[in-house]
Amino acid sequence: MCVACNHTIHRARHHFGWNRDFEPVLTAQSGETIHFECLDSSAGQLGADATVESVRTLDFGKVNPVTGPVFVEGAEPGDALKVTIRKFIPSGLGWTANIPGFGLLAEDFPDPALRLWTYDPVSLAPALHGPGGRVPLKPFAGTIGVAPAEPGLHSVVPPRRVGGNLDIRDLSEGVTLYLPVEVPGALFSIGDTHAAQGDGEVCGTAIESRMDVEVTLDLVKDARLAAPRFTTPGPVTRHLDAAGYEVTTGIGPDLMTGAREALKRMIDLLAAEHGMSPVDAYMLCSVCGDLRISEIVDMPNWVVSFYFPRIVFS
Repeated sequence: MCVACNHTIHRARHHFGWNRDFEPVLTAQSGETIHFECLDSSAGQLGADATVESVRTLDFGKVNPVTGPVFVEGAEPGDALKVTIRKFIPSGLGWTANIPGFGLLAEDFPDPALRLWTYDPVSLAPALHGPGGRVPLKPFAGTIGVAPAEPGLHSVVPPRRVGGNLDIRDLSEGVTLYLPVEVPGALFSIGDTHAAQGDGEVCGTAIESRMDVEVTLDLVKDARLAAPRFTTPGPVTRHLDAAGYEVTTGIGPDLMTGAREALKRMIDLLAAEHGMSPVDAYMLCSVCGDLRISEIVDMPNWVVSFYFPRIVFS
């Protein structure tokens, strides 16, 4: 329990999707710190005893639950909500899945696959991935946002100008995130916690893991923010950099095609050098490899690179 927190919201107080008419579970003052108990992105459907069949029968009406919403006193459209991420309290359990029809290479990997993870929730030592492979961990919240101005229920799956399913792995401990407020009270919610993810989350899932999160909510009046922005307290890849990277590229006139080609070449490389199955390599790329736009000005071709941290197998 957080002794410095003003409030606690239990994980039973969650919702699916965004709606300006959702009843708030808490009213908070600007400057208060809240302890959120969050579910994993499957809402508990993929637990420690999950199987590939569990992935096949996943209920998509119950994915990406977020805890909340919180009504922040004084928040009005045009303001910004300053979200200071104080702490993550991980569970030590997680999963990564290839979900049919989902992910950057959905056509190449049509069958479900699942990897279950255990890790030390205190030390956050790298998590074991098969013989010799260990994935560095960096907890963060994949879904974090406020209610949009448009009425009705909106899917939680796509990210929005008010936040939502951003899946930015750098929204980690110590980061300050600013969200544009579009409705009175802002109606802030958070969930979809991850133990690790690569930039791109290429197979569609990270190390999905139930956690608690402590955040402080402050108002910035009349900020007129057009989209989320955030500030990090220091370097963001220190947990991955120590042994360098293997890098593959995709080159051509279309960024999405380039991203797919760079990823496919990395999957081929990992399979050849480490004896992994292609789908295991695909899921591993999703939890610790980074897609980057290396060049976007030398027309007609652009360069997309896929960086895989060598520390995983060092």
